[in-house]
Amino acid sequence: MDWTFTNDRPVWQQLTEQLTLRILKGEYPPGSRLPAVREVAAQAGVNPNTMQRAMAQLEQDGLAVANRTAGRTVTEDAAVIQEARRARAMAAVAECLRVLADLGYAPEEAAEIIREGLNHE
Repeated sequence: MDWTFTNDRPVWQQLTEQLTLRILKGEYPPGSRLPAVREVAAQAGVNPNTMQRAMAQLEQDGLAVANRTAGRTVTEDAAVIQEARRARAMAAVAECLRVLADLGYAPEEAAEIIREGLNHE
């Protein structure tokens, strides 16, 4: 796994985002076991306490479930995962629209640019 970090936000937040994305993309399927905190902390090159905080956030977000004997697993609730995927997509759309508005595009023009982009993919 590749882990990348920037200096603009706390590392635990970036870890949470990266783990969330992996869950949403299906790299960690529903019901699958998440790696142990120490294991994934070593892979990411971070302190285990930092990784523990990120994993705890996944639990708070409903994407992970703690089990004393089996460690953490990805939720099996497909609705939770789908809702998180949609929220992530809507945030990306909002950011795209913000950038286009900053460039001076009206909403209708922004929609046209997005349609053009879809046709070029």
